[in-house]
Amino acid sequence: MFSRILTSALFAGAAAGLIVALLQLVFVQPVLLHAELYESGELVHFGAEAVSAHPELPGMFSDLTRDGLSVVFTMLTYTGYALVLVALMSLAEAQGHPVDGRTGVLWGLAGFIAFHLAPGFTLAPEVPGVAAADVFARQIWWWATVAAAGVAMWLIAFGGNIVSYLVAAVLLMAPHLIGAPEPDVFTGPVPTEIGALFAARAFGVGLVAWVLLGSFAGYFWQSEGKRVEVAA
Repeated sequence: MFSRILTSALFAGAAAGLIVALLQLVFVQPVLLHAELYESGELVHFGAEAVSAHPELPGMFSDLTRDGLSVVFTMLTYTGYALVLVALMSLAEAQGHPVDGRTGVLWGLAGFIAFHLAPGFTLAPEVPGVAAADVFARQIWWWATVAAAGVAMWLIAFGGNIVSYLVAAVLLMAPHLIGAPEPDVFTGPVPTEIGALFAARAFGVGLVAWVLLGSFAGYFWQSEGKRVEVAA
């Protein structure tokens, strides 16, 4: 069982992570590099002459070390996510629920809600240079929200009764009713348009990432199961 989980997670995480890393380099990194120009003071948004909204930015893989490490760490990150996802898939299958590439899409959507949408609903993705509350406090809130949303997704999928659905609703709402840590004042040199674009692209790439991860994880889990049956 452990070998099946590990193999499925490694293949799914590496495949999804590689695709996601390339999507981030194409769609997310340029927005971050643009924001860094304002953070460093090279570009000024307020109190100066108008600047172009389309400055010349480094191309993809112009910095091989930075971009290469980004690809590697993204693959490792999604392999870690895949280990959690496949382990939960094994529990669901043991309870009689089918797991394959198609149902894996639903698992991926649940993962996106738990890890991206639920915490991002109140603590949105941020560009460099914006005002932010204490990092440790935000990390505690983020992990608590992810855990609550993860449990809620499981209850919605497998609870099967009104009590489970009500508990799931409470778990989804509670972190946002409590509220995430906020800065005392709002400051930052980066234009709000860049921050909005970054948040939108972070959510978009995150959705694609988790759908791919769920589908790959379900496919490889099913494939490994068939291989084990044949070998036995």
